[in-house]
Amino acid sequence: MLRLIRIIFAVAVSGAAMSTAAEAEEHVVKMLNKSGTKFMQFEPAFVKAAPGDTVKFVPTDKSHSAETIPEMWPEGAEKFKGGINQEVTLKVEKEGVYGVKCMPHYAMGMVALIQVGKPTNLEAAKAYKAPAGAAKLFEDLFPQVTP
Repeated sequence: MLRLIRIIFAVAVSGAAMSTAAEAEEHVVKMLNKSGTKFMQFEPAFVKAAPGDTVKFVPTDKSHSAETIPEMWPEGAEKFKGGINQEVTLKVEKEGVYGVKCMPHYAMGMVALIQVGKPTNLEAAKAYKAPAGAAKLFEDLFPQVTP
């Protein structure tokens, strides 16, 4: 009888883990030279995700990268730095606001903002002084963040 209970428990736990993994969403962000009338852009530039989701940065056009903006990153969240023309997948676990930049085009405003759950570090992210082009795009992205 005890063995049967253990088997039922093991199946229930593995089923719950598979269910959680199946619910995680993958968000795809393209790295582009041109998007509409804008040049050097992530598309979409704003992603709303849930803890456990992944955000995949795809170098659709050449000469782009994706990496952490440390000053715009939730405390304790794993940082990343992709190379030029490298596809990068980020698994977001911690709630907060995540700032991402394309290093070669950062000053031109090639940035993205990811909200995961509650924006726990929003004020710190807004206080960061980004280069002019990036700061201008962040001004457009911050209003999309919801409590």
